[in-house]
Amino acid sequence: MSTITKLALGVMGQLRPRPTRGDARRSIKLPAPDKRGGLPLMQALAKRRSSRDFARKALPLPVLSGLLWAAFGVNRRAGGRTAPSALDAQEIDVYVALPDGAYLYDAKAHALKLVAASDLRRVTGYQDFVDEAPLDLVYVADHRRMRMVPVVQRESYASAAAGAIAQNVYLYAASAGLATVIRAWIDRNAVADALGLGHDEHVVLSQTVGYPRG
Repeated sequence: MSTITKLALGVMGQLRPRPTRGDARRSIKLPAPDKRGGLPLMQALAKRRSSRDFARKALPLPVLSGLLWAAFGVNRRAGGRTAPSALDAQEIDVYVALPDGAYLYDAKAHALKLVAASDLRRVTGYQDFVDEAPLDLVYVADHRRMRMVPVVQRESYASAAAGAIAQNVYLYAASAGLATVIRAWIDRNAVADALGLGHDEHVVLSQTVGYPRG
């Protein structure tokens, strides 16, 4: 679907998900992430960049596992995560839009839990490439976990936390030979409706990930 068409549908409040391509699974248990591989940090930083040209090839489960663990996985026995959050609120939820459904990343179980049996990729942004890229991530702030943060500061706190997660994804992508781009030009109401979010849950950013085309 073209960007112009999406914009028109968004204005009318009619931007909707597509039927799934394949059967949605209630949960996807991810293999343990490989924490030994990857490029040295400075090399990954040198390769870090945004790309908007994606192949349709799906990410294998081991790659998806590493990606999500790098993004916001549990890296300490006490429950600490790979990205920081103020007061350890861990207010960001990572949703994964795949062709066969939309899933919530459960970091403690290192698994995906089905939240919508539809293909939400089209809804995650106005850009045309999000429709066919294999994976779109959506970062959602749950303000109920931010009770200790003044209301006027919650948006900036959540944005900083989501940005840290997005940078982890960029570095993993650079290390694993993937393409990615973070996106703020999104219909947040359409995404929230498609994911069934509550009043205190707010869409912050989206990020597309896949293999580079060509």
